[in-house]
Amino acid sequence: MRMQPVLRRLDEIAAVLAARDDTVALLGLGSCGAQPARLDEHSDLDFFVIVDEGAKWRYLDRVDWLEAPAPVTYRFAHHRSGRKALYADGVFVEYLVLTAGELSRVPFSGARVVWRRPGAPVDLAHTGPPVPRPPFDTEEFHLNDALVSLYIGLHRELRGERLSAVRLIQGRAVDGAIALLRLGGGEPPYRDAFEPARRVERAYPVEVLPLASMVPGYGGNVAAARFTFEWLCRRRTVPAGIGDAIRELIRSADVRRSPERGTSTG
Repeated sequence: MRMQPVLRRLDEIAAVLAARDDTVALLGLGSCGAQPARLDEHSDLDFFVIVDEGAKWRYLDRVDWLEAPAPVTYRFAHHRSGRKALYADGVFVEYLVLTAGELSRVPFSGARVVWRRPGAPVDLAHTGPPVPRPPFDTEEFHLNDALVSLYIGLHRELRGERLSAVRLIQGRAVDGAIALLRLGGGEPPYRDAFEPARRVERAYPVEVLPLASMVPGYGGNVAAARFTFEWLCRRRTVPAGIGDAIRELIRSADVRRSPERGTSTG
């Protein structure tokens, strides 16, 4: 079976690091970590490089180790300890360079030890605090957070702040809907603890999560708010105070968007 290009590149990087005396381990994450079934032609390469104290900036500021397998055409700093880069052959990578002490303070999940130096800790893939959850990961919280996002988003739409409204109505409120499905039906396979939108199309059929109606685009805030509000009302008991306020805002938006009447020419 042909090896995926990202896995081959990860092994090539591991071989480079293994030949150095200031590296400790290489951890693959995500689809290149403990969840290889997720790999496809669109997968990128996420990894952690674990290094000795004092060696960190060598691996952040220099690219000789990164370019050893293939030329790098693009690279930028996305984090104090991390970089993103694109290889000439199309492999996109995102990585952090950490000491073992820093790794113990970084939340992550689904890691796999690709290579480790003899004598390095054997539990590197399990080090770190738990992946953070929302402050109140309950159905009550996610329902009300979605409702408040619709309410504030509609006010911003009426004010003319359409982009801000998109992020609340078609973003945060939909995240709340996804969280309600998760809590009501169990953890979907390969859920991304850091990004609720990942793989939801595979986890929920369109009749359960009608995303095309929930996320119609920049000009569709009012229609999206109406649909998501009705979706929530069918599945949960919506408090009357916020529910009535949202209905009134939708009515106001409909009136504003309707064609002017009473004009004539003659």
